[in-house]
Amino acid sequence: MKDWRSEFVDTQGVRLHVRRWGAPDAPMLFMLHGWMDVSASFQFVVDALNGDWQVLAPDARGFGLSDWQVAEQGGGNYYFPDYLSDLDAILDHFAPHGQVNLVGHSMGANVAMHYAGVRPERVRRLVDLEGFGLPDARPSQAPKRLAQWLDDLRTPPELRSYATLDDVADRLIRTNPRLPLARARYLAQHWSRQESDGQFHLLADPAHKLRGPLPYRLDEVKAIWSQIRARVLHVEAKNSPTLAWMAGEVPIPEFKTRFLAIPDWREEFIDEAGHMIHHDQPERVAALIEAFCAPSVRSDT
Repeated sequence: MKDWRSEFVDTQGVRLHVRRWGAPDAPMLFMLHGWMDVSASFQFVVDALNGDWQVLAPDARGFGLSDWQVAEQGGGNYYFPDYLSDLDAILDHFAPHGQVNLVGHSMGANVAMHYAGVRPERVRRLVDLEGFGLPDARPSQAPKRLAQWLDDLRTPPELRSYATLDDVADRLIRTNPRLPLARARYLAQHWSRQESDGQFHLLADPAHKLRGPLPYRLDEVKAIWSQIRARVLHVEAKNSPTLAWMAGEVPIPEFKTRFLAIPDWREEFIDEAGHMIHHDQPERVAALIEAFCAPSVRSDT
């Protein structure tokens, strides 16, 4: 495995951990992980990169080695725009000038696409790994959503702990049966930490399980996406179960019309993969990233 080092960036009173691979003078790739994940999730893709790259992957606030935004005994929920603010601070720290290449998985892909719409001058290429957005919310759902949020605050969520690292690895494999045991054991070391009670606790703030009070407004999302100037590559697992779950009763071709809002968008499909596409087929994902983000690729290709 390629070596990495830890660095930290402070923003809004939150200390963010950034995992950094490669030489400081190599072309940069910024990689954003998904919900209930950590930056170490990209290790297998980084190992599969053939070119000379510098990869910087933050632990999102409340995950991995980054600070939780609220006290451990407190409530509240994580506010999606804060992820954009965190990314803004990270890019200002590591790449204050010019354009960058963004790679995001799931929630991280949605952060990247939103950022590319509100800071279009800052993003050169964007690779979206299984990032679909959420089902569109109807205005009539707003009262129930807000009431549910108030109810949830009364009983702060908890996350299960595990007796051993192997138990954590087993948990990862149950979520993704395609995950090889060796990879699961590696991820378990960075996905959890042994605390004073002897148990292994997930490196995630349980408050992430709280749904926010505001509904997902697709018209606003598409307005943001319409401002993206970067070329966007959407990478999707063939017959993606996550896409089918997100779409629900909406036919998948209809659900995916939302991507038409992005001015320059194309897609690739990967066989033998699920939602954790970067774990299941890291070599294929790495090849697509390199081909799409290569510095030699002209801006008009």
